Amino acid sequence: MIKDIITYPTPPSVEFSVDVRVFNENIVSLIDDMKDTIEANNIDGLAAFQIGSYYNIVVIKEEDGSYLELLNPRLLSSNGKITATEKTAYFPDLSAEITRYDKISVIYEDRDAKNCSLQAEGERSALIQRKIDYTFGATFLQKMSEDEKVRFEKKLEYGSDVAIPESCPTTFHRDKIIKVINISMIMMVVAIIYSFFIDSVESQTIWSYQLYASYLVLTLNIIYFFYAQYEGKQYSSCSSCQIGNIIGTAVISLIKLSVIMLISYFTINPA
Repeated sequence: MIKDIITYPTPPSVEFSVDVRVFNENIVSLIDDMKDTIEANNIDGLAAFQIGSYYNIVVIKEEDGSYLELLNPRLLSSNGKITATEKTAYFPDLSAEITRYDKISVIYEDRDAKNCSLQAEGERSALIQRKIDYTFGATFLQKMSEDEKVRFEKKLEYGSDVAIPESCPTTFHRDKIIKVINISMIMMVVAIIYSFFIDSVESQTIWSYQLYASYLVLTLNIIYFFYAQYEGKQYSSCSSCQIGNIIGTAVISLIKLSVIMLISYFTINPA
């Protein structure tokens, strides 16, 4: 019989599964229901936990169409690490990058209470580990890195497997650099105006000030250009317009600086 698979945000009916102690027709019927549910939903495996059962049972669909029945599975040993994109029926249509053991050894019992063991690696290993997680009341959410968990929680919020970009802010840290550049150029303009009221000896000092100020503004423009690109990469939602704004701002600033220095050369330079 096909059962409903519990999906987010509905919590499973139990927190931890219990081992099968009595191997009877009820257990066989539950395993058959799990197989029917796997076929109906076109998935690779299922834990009894996922259909609300408290039994520690995992059923895996093999590549040849046969089924692997794991009763009371336990992870015996593990080796290596593998990171891959995983999906699970509890979070339909959503995926996440999960790091798990690459190779594992598992001990379990079959439907006749016979002790068995197996070794698995790669995708099969990850699938078995994911289903065993359910027997402990966990999903792959508990296996995610902190960064991946943040991304996945955004997917949950929007109900989409497409990465939700951060909104493009209206202000950036790089704006502070532009503010310093503009203040510096305003002071340079003030120096030009002041030069009309002083003698030629003092003009030498003002000209030196203009030169050093221009070096500062030029350096700040270079810093702005590279830092702005770094900062812009943090906001993928507005990256298409970032480079144009950065170049435009830098070019306009350099044009202003060139005009100021040109005027300074003809009005202040004592040479």
